[in-house]
Amino acid sequence: MKIDIDTVSSVQRKIRVELPADTVDQEFLRVYESLSRRAKIKGFRPGKVPRSVLQRLYGDEVKGEVLSRLVERSLSEVVKGHRLQVVSRPEIEANDLETGKTFAFSAVVEVKPEIQVKNYTGLAVEKVKLSVDQAQVEAALHHLQEQHAQLEPVEDRDTVEAGDFAILDFVGSVDGKPFPGNRGEGYPIEIGSGRALPQFEEAIVGLKRGREHTITVAYPDHYFNREMAGKAAVFSVTVQSIKKKVLPPLDDEFAKDHGDCASLEELKEKVRGRLENEVEEIQAADLKEKLLSRLIGENPFEIPPAMVDRQIRYLMERRQARLAAQGLPSSGEQFPQEQWRKDLEPQARRQVQATLLVEKIADLEKIEVSEEDVRLKIEEHARAAGERGPTVREIYRQSDARDDLRSQMVFERTVGFLLERAKVKEVDPPVDDREKKR
Repeated sequence: MKIDIDTVSSVQRKIRVELPADTVDQEFLRVYESLSRRAKIKGFRPGKVPRSVLQRLYGDEVKGEVLSRLVERSLSEVVKGHRLQVVSRPEIEANDLETGKTFAFSAVVEVKPEIQVKNYTGLAVEKVKLSVDQAQVEAALHHLQEQHAQLEPVEDRDTVEAGDFAILDFVGSVDGKPFPGNRGEGYPIEIGSGRALPQFEEAIVGLKRGREHTITVAYPDHYFNREMAGKAAVFSVTVQSIKKKVLPPLDDEFAKDHGDCASLEELKEKVRGRLENEVEEIQAADLKEKLLSRLIGENPFEIPPAMVDRQIRYLMERRQARLAAQGLPSSGEQFPQEQWRKDLEPQARRQVQATLLVEKIADLEKIEVSEEDVRLKIEEHARAAGERGPTVREIYRQSDARDDLRSQMVFERTVGFLLERAKVKEVDPPVDDREKKR
């Protein structure tokens, strides 16, 4: 086998392969022998069908299979023998394939770049000082009250006001025609919450209970559903009932019932501790992102387009899954896939850059994760999944899933290594314009 490898760019190689005639003939022989055993042709016993008959009936199919086998096997040998880290499907150009003749083909593949990473220890990064104040604790407690609020009927008035819960029946149309989501019965809406279209919520204020009203709602030009953006919809609305939210008193009984605490003061301390943990997580995530940004800035290199494309697809799948979990559409005219790809490309490129750099550093510093580490992490995921624990364990029995988990663990361990050696400077949080004017 003759091999020639050209460097097209730092992330692309062109492989040329020429196979001798005897290799071609042997592969044809193997395929025809296999076909002879499987083929059911009238007048011939299995395994006894002459090659000339098979060639007449299946010649093109056999040639395609032989070509595929020769290319796949020889290309695999070249990649392995030359230690090419291929990250794309090969683009194949092949000569005619005939028995008794040499066969040549070329394959263009994308490969991981050879990165000469530098300046990765002692990176200077800033850590923003964050703390939990009393106002944040009070806000968290109020949110807890909101979660356990009761809805009670409003009996002293029949007009909807801001802050009310209105139970509605409605039917909408645009230019006299219905549209997706134009109808609702017994639909609850909290006026002023922003959970529905703000223009719709505003139009409900002042409507009277038990009467049918006609309202016009202008959808904003930037509305996510492009079919409705910039249009005016006419709704026939009936307010079935009006309710108000009644918060439970914030006292020791509330702490016992909803906070698993002996007193309100204990609940406040518990809430503060949770908020402080969240702040620490935010700080850690921010510090990690700043460190990776510095690392990328210090080490520019060309990125394989195939890796970026694969990461974009992964991010799109995650976005679609999130929308589906919220009961929202994830495709169609209001969610153009090409626009999604364009929006996600910078994020995908950065993630690929970070992955390749950290992977290289892990190799240089010999940072590894043992099989026992992987097993313990799987058990941690399984315990966190509760009833789905057995499913999690089953997923990680697949080698691909275990390899992905191992890669994630090596990545995190290497980032930890870099953070330990980084020059971290604590800085005050930025002051917004409103505070500057005080």
